[in-house]
Amino acid sequence: MKILIVNGPNLNLLGVREPGIYGSGSFDDYLPALRQRYPDVVIDYFQSNVEGLMIDKMQEAGFTYDGIVLNAGAYTHTSIALQDCIRALKCPVIEVHISNVHKREEFRHRSMISCACLGVICGFGLDSYRLAIEALLAQGA
Repeated sequence: MKILIVNGPNLNLLGVREPGIYGSGSFDDYLPALRQRYPDVVIDYFQSNVEGLMIDKMQEAGFTYDGIVLNAGAYTHTSIALQDCIRALKCPVIEVHISNVHKREEFRHRSMISCACLGVICGFGLDSYRLAIEALLAQGA
C-alpha cells in the first residue's frame, strides 16, 4: 500500500508555530515514527505553502497511490480548486486537522474540501495522521 501525506501552508512550522494549538513537535520528527509503525506501507510526504503545487502533487499521486492524507491548512476553508482536484482523483482522500477546528474561530468551521473527501479527522494532534492511515487501511484503500 502507498499513501501520500500532503501538508499545506504553514505546516512546515509545526513545533514552532503556536505550540499551544499545534503542539511542540515538528512533522519531520513525527514522520519516522509513523513510518516505523506501518512498515508494510509506503508513506510519502509532501508539504507546500503553494496551492497549485499541492494540486500538482495530488494529481501526480492520485492515480497510482492507494490513498492521500491531506491537511490543507487554511486552504481547507477557501479552496474550490482543491475540492475539484480531490473529486478528480482515483484514490480516496482523508482530510485531517491537528486542532479541533470546531473549537476555534468560526471561519474555520466551514471546509470547502470535506464534501469531496472520504472522511474528516480533527482534534487529535499529530495523531490525526495515524488515525487517517488507520481509516485508509480499514477501507482497504
